[in-house]
Amino acid sequence: MDIYQLLELTISKEASDLHLSCGFPPILRIDGTLIPVVNEPTLTKERCSELVFQIMSSEQRDLFLANKELDFSFALEERARFRVNAYFQKGFISAALRLIPYKIRTIEDLTLPKICHSFAKLRQGFVLIVGPTGHGKSTTIAAIINEINLSEKRHILTIEDPIEYVYPKGTSLVSQREMHLDTLSWPIALRSALREDPDVVLVGEMRDYETIAAAMTIAETGHLVFATLHTNSASQTIDRIVDVFPENQQAQVRMQLAGTLEGVVSERLVPMITGGRVPATEIMIATSAVRNVIREGRTHLLDNIIQTSGELGMETLEMSLYRLLREGKVSMDIAQMYAFRPEELMRLFKGRGRK
Repeated sequence: MDIYQLLELTISKEASDLHLSCGFPPILRIDGTLIPVVNEPTLTKERCSELVFQIMSSEQRDLFLANKELDFSFALEERARFRVNAYFQKGFISAALRLIPYKIRTIEDLTLPKICHSFAKLRQGFVLIVGPTGHGKSTTIAAIINEINLSEKRHILTIEDPIEYVYPKGTSLVSQREMHLDTLSWPIALRSALREDPDVVLVGEMRDYETIAAAMTIAETGHLVFATLHTNSASQTIDRIVDVFPENQQAQVRMQLAGTLEGVVSERLVPMITGGRVPATEIMIATSAVRNVIREGRTHLLDNIIQTSGELGMETLEMSLYRLLREGKVSMDIAQMYAFRPEELMRLFKGRGRK
């Protein structure tokens, strides 16, 4: 198969990723599991390089060879887009290609908690979607952003590396900026953002001190900011943001976060009994109690606040997993495997399971 046939196969198999690596056949990730493409031979270094270079422009190829790695996006006609990371391993060219469907699914399509609709109605503040790589952060954030796009008259500015979902024409103005293609660096793009008259800003990923500081400043100046972070939970997210800053700035950062944060969604895609995956979420809403805890640096109390604030739309990951168990969507073994606190999941199950 050539690269275009492999990409078509990725779409038809509803795989999330295609991996090309020397010494292995092409491999698809389907429902979280790696599966080799049937009847495809092991990739040689020449074949792997050929497949990867087929979807690069000459400029991208030069940049890749100079830097040894490159993030870019590739559109397969009107079928789908792919987020590509090309890289070297053991001196050989490899690539991971993430499938980005053209159709942006809604919050209902994704079976996300209804509280996610409230984030689309916010006028300002900071909303974080967190979790491991490959567990739906980009898809969730796109669903919320597109709800704004289709229902509000606002200027939505995205800064991404690379652009993932392309938003359809709605009632909002959407400006999507891609690293290297539309801007030279994250700091420059984020510094320019306030001059571009945005109402909503999406920061594709908060990677370092500069990115986090700029995103917080944009939120603090009266804009609605969405961002992603590779953290496991709401409390860990707060700690990660604060710890990025020098110690003498951390008290001020906690004040900024307490004043701007509106919510944190931590997400896991969990294998279902019937096949496919379903999101399990931890939801933290920035109530006055949450803001006080952040301001005072007592993040160890956040889990307890989330656990006791279900009537406000908050839920722990264990509550979400218990609901999926009760609905017959996931097995107990899988639920325990994905739980932060398996003992808490069992307590919920024993306490409510037969009611």
